[in-house]
Amino acid sequence: MVRGYVSAANPAAARAAIEDVRRALGHLQAFELRPIGEVQTRVVHEEDWAEAWKQHFPVLRVGRRLVVRPTWREHVPLPGDVVVSLDPGMAFGTGLHPTTRLCLAGVEHWADGGRLDNACVLDVGCGSGILAIAAALLGAQSVVGIDTDPLAVEATRSNAALNGLAARIEARRGSLPMPSPEQFDLVLANLVASVLVDLAAELAEDLRPGGRLLASGIFADREAEVLKAFGAAGLLVVDRLRETDWVALELERAD
Repeated sequence: MVRGYVSAANPAAARAAIEDVRRALGHLQAFELRPIGEVQTRVVHEEDWAEAWKQHFPVLRVGRRLVVRPTWREHVPLPGDVVVSLDPGMAFGTGLHPTTRLCLAGVEHWADGGRLDNACVLDVGCGSGILAIAAALLGAQSVVGIDTDPLAVEATRSNAALNGLAARIEARRGSLPMPSPEQFDLVLANLVASVLVDLAAELAEDLRPGGRLLASGIFADREAEVLKAFGAAGLLVVDRLRETDWVALELERAD
């Protein structure tokens, strides 16, 4: 379910915005996507806007150890819990979407295998910083997060500080290729299939030989396309995770 908000101060503009959404969703049917339901509307009082969404964001356990705790929720950690305290604001990355959960599971798997120990990590499309924070809490020496959205960069910086990781997580505005080429032990990329295809070569170049990429945001029917692009970039699949219709791939730089 997707929720959006428009101002009701101008009723005509609000009605026009709703009709624009209906038309746009109708156009999406041309891409043979899954059925899309009808647009439903209701009035939300202004004072509820900033807080209404928070009731749908619970404390979330992912894997064996990782727990995502919204800053407005209480949580008593169990022994061994690794708690990511998070206020996503307007940035993507709460752990509620399967693509983020797949990445978090992959990060925990890296930690279990010792790959995060003292590793240098790149998080492409860092959003709220949730993946960067999880990687740092599980052992990464340093994490660089990049995002084209300035709100995401600010959210990552704020959440890194909230978790006591401001010195180990650096958030930058931008995308690939990076202005100053760097190579990392591990790269996280929770994007969408088309962007992963476009950035396949750059993602491979950002990995040290033998480094690993965790790519998520892949709808199952786009997996073959993404695999072809990664193969052409010299990346070999070493693991595959799936939740519902979403796939995450773990790949290694061959050379």
